[in-house]
Amino acid sequence: MSHGIPRSTTTSHDNKSEAAKAKERKQIENYKALEKDVTERIQAQDFTNPTFQLTSTLLAQNPEYYTIWNHRRLLLQHVFAQELASNNGPPSNTTSQEPAHDASTTTTTTPPSNTQKKDTTLSPAQREISLLINEDLTFLLPLLKQYPKCYWIWNHRSWLLSRTSRHLPASASLTFWQAELSLIGKMLALDSRNFHGWGYRRIVVQEIERLSSRGEEEGGGSMVEAEFEYTTKMIHTNLSNFSAWHYRGTLIPRLLSSRAASSSARQDFFDDELALITQALYTDPYDQSLWFYHQFLMSTLDASNPQAGVILDPVDDGVRRRYLEQELESVREMVEGAEDCKYVYQALLEYARRLREVGGTVGREEMRGWLRELRGLDPLREGRWMDLEGKLGL
Repeated sequence: MSHGIPRSTTTSHDNKSEAAKAKERKQIENYKALEKDVTERIQAQDFTNPTFQLTSTLLAQNPEYYTIWNHRRLLLQHVFAQELASNNGPPSNTTSQEPAHDASTTTTTTPPSNTQKKDTTLSPAQREISLLINEDLTFLLPLLKQYPKCYWIWNHRSWLLSRTSRHLPASASLTFWQAELSLIGKMLALDSRNFHGWGYRRIVVQEIERLSSRGEEEGGGSMVEAEFEYTTKMIHTNLSNFSAWHYRGTLIPRLLSSRAASSSARQDFFDDELALITQALYTDPYDQSLWFYHQFLMSTLDASNPQAGVILDPVDDGVRRRYLEQELESVREMVEGAEDCKYVYQALLEYARRLREVGGTVGREEMRGWLRELRGLDPLREGRWMDLEGKLGL
């Protein structure tokens, strides 16, 4: 099982019958012959449709073979170049100059029917490129469903979509990207913690924003509000979602900036986020993803961390001290019922250290007690705890 998704089982080679073994040997021989055929064709620069179809057959058997994906892209680039050289297509930079339009989100990788009516706006070369890209996206769908954690399938989809941005008008390209966002939503509904899907979603959203006709300064191109709400939805569906919490954290600075949030609005937002994660921690203090997000929020108070995001603005040592004392007390309360959770004691020691740095006080004996608990719960990291003891001056 991976994230609750069952993996297909395989039969031990020793338990197979002779007939099954012979069949397997034949399949291996055919696979090797196919691989050799594709490689020789590429080396001979045989960039024909039969070669392309052979890559489809090979990748359907082994989608992890990244070299064959490279060959496939080489073949597609060859066809694209031929189409554009036929003098029927405009320069490849038209997407950056041509205004985009809002297109309805579709639930498949096929562009919506209303886009097909606008095909007259495309040159013959662009229509052919659009068709080829759509067919290849369709070819990938069953592979993606069967192998949702395969890097190379996601990588190839990303490359195909990038070709629409390069070779098609912004309006046509935007339709492809919006359809892709709908597909990712379905994939994450099947496995909400598929980090491949989350990473790909960020790429897709970024490109949709770029292609949108109205700039982010007017708020029309920005999807930050919608994406922030999406993380809320996914977190409520499954608290133990590293990717959703991470994405949420990356959105916050943009979100507050797009809202032109005042100091008081930023404080209210920070309080709401702390309340959300605290409630989640009380639900399951053993979930590391929750502690990561809590640490992220608290890191924004750390003046010594130049990489920390900005939520509260302005923030001084008085504000830092108040929040550190508040969260330290909250984590203290979590100890009861979670005495064997090392994350609790790690958080207590970290926030105690930072509270002392901004003028707060925490009992040395209390901190030593937390460190003893850590040592008992995680003796394999004794060297780390010895180092921490020295840094804390305990």
